Amino acid sequence: MRHVAVYPGTFDPVTYGHLDIIKRASKLFDQVVIGVLNNSAKSPLFSVDERVKILEETTRDIENVIVDSFNGLSVDFARKWEAGVIVRGLRLITDFEFELQMAQTNRKLAPEVDTTFLYTSLQYSYLSSTTVREVAEFGGNITEFVPPYVEEQIRRKLGYIDKENQKNEQQQN
Repeated sequence: MRHVAVYPGTFDPVTYGHLDIIKRASKLFDQVVIGVLNNSAKSPLFSVDERVKILEETTRDIENVIVDSFNGLSVDFARKWEAGVIVRGLRLITDFEFELQMAQTNRKLAPEVDTTFLYTSLQYSYLSSTTVREVAEFGGNITEFVPPYVEEQIRRKLGYIDKENQKNEQQQN
């Protein structure tokens, strides 16, 4: 029997904290499907397709990880992939109350799907996608928060790479 888990989230952008959870989940389950949520309640920096591509790139070395996008309920996404488990990451104790409420609701909606909580490693416990976006938008250094490929995509999306290229061209002229 294959043990499949889904790890749903917005991942806007994926951080080292997310990757910590993904890597650890990949050791616990035969297959981990990262579900990139198209959440209409949020205004993401990246489109769903861009987030899927970024996650595919950053997880390409983890053999049992697949990236897919979805709309709607996490339990429906879990059913689509015949997953018996939803993985949720916890950073701080303050995350627990919300995540527990979601897990209990999901259990009511889909009794066949369990939720497993993985605490993010201590070094990433403060980190969130929102923090990364805010630091990046103000030109701050995000190298300790996201992999180099993700940083490059953020800088490109925010126009910093174009500005740097223009500046370099001006200096050469």
